[in-house]
Amino acid sequence: MELATSVRTQFGKAVRHLRSEGKIPAEFYGHGMENRPLAVEKKAFQKLYKEAGENTVITLLLGEKKQPCLVHDVQYDPVSGDIVHVDFYGVRMDEKLRTMVPVEFTGEAPAVKEKNGILNKAISEIEVEALPADLPHAFTVDVSGLAELNQSIYIKDITVPQNVKIFLDPETAVATVTEPVKEEEIAPPTMDVADVKVESEEKAAERAQATEAEPNA
Repeated sequence: MELATSVRTQFGKAVRHLRSEGKIPAEFYGHGMENRPLAVEKKAFQKLYKEAGENTVITLLLGEKKQPCLVHDVQYDPVSGDIVHVDFYGVRMDEKLRTMVPVEFTGEAPAVKEKNGILNKAISEIEVEALPADLPHAFTVDVSGLAELNQSIYIKDITVPQNVKIFLDPETAVATVTEPVKEEEIAPPTMDVADVKVESEEKAAERAQATEAEPNA
């Protein structure tokens, strides 16, 4: 996957003009590489990002040079949700990277459908180390095998490519079906108004007695 770029000369508030032209301001950098302010076409980037995400190596066209890189960071407008800035991280194909890979859950757990269990997804991403070309796009976890309450899927159950190292204990739970919460366990505590009244009257009586016991000045 390739993405064309252009050199960006607008900075600060001036990047609004770029966005009005259907472009996204971007930055390219990498270990031992020169930082470059760039601009990319919004529609082209959105299509590429949907396919590649942040863990698939793409080719950035920097003038006449083709640079392998990862989409490192995508910033969004908090109101409109539009992409407002992108960071690209240049990589060397012979140098290992340490990064986070998302976990994608598929299927339906029978214990949820048939026994009213609650599916708790404990992990959303896993830290890995691998050469750029070996980075998995995502780890897929099929929960359709969770047929019993309190049953779990662990890191050791995930298929990990041979050239990928992960940094989690094999016994770490990725997803667990827990028992349904009973109504009495979540009901808010109640207090009888009469109890409050009695308590208040008792405290008032105690204060009166304490006052009477005080010696006259």
